[in-house]
Amino acid sequence: MSKKLWLKDLIDKFIGIIVIIFLLPILFIIGILIKIEDGGKIFFLQKRLGKDRKIFKIYKFRTMKENAPDIRLADGSTFNSDDDPRVTKIGKFLRRTSLDELAQIINVIKGEMSIIGPRPDLPDHLKLYEGDEFKKLLVRPGITGYAQVNGRNDLPWKER
Repeated sequence: MSKKLWLKDLIDKFIGIIVIIFLLPILFIIGILIKIEDGGKIFFLQKRLGKDRKIFKIYKFRTMKENAPDIRLADGSTFNSDDDPRVTKIGKFLRRTSLDELAQIINVIKGEMSIIGPRPDLPDHLKLYEGDEFKKLLVRPGITGYAQVNGRNDLPWKER
């Protein structure tokens, strides 16, 4: 690992630990609210593509009802809608404010993700990669990045 990447990894983990310490009360409240609403699991875990094509489990606060069906769009991306009946009341708020993503601080501390980088894709999307798209697998995926700031879920998967 180069000196720059080692330093970025150290900074990411340091920031992750500081953030989780300061946000612990908020994370705890989110967890309680999810548990109160339907008694299900607090976290949603999903396999994602990481650096060097390694698969890891991404942490998110659960926003859908337990055992909700997985609905995909034609491009393979996940269905997202403001009026999705699978989403819980607290889940709507978490999605609208992106607080469901805060749990990914765990992935940063574990070294699976970075604070800033390309969003991690589902492993099934690897077969859709073409040309330069493989370059995104040379770096750790991030909690936030260009696609989250410029279009987010409004962009087709290929543009993200």
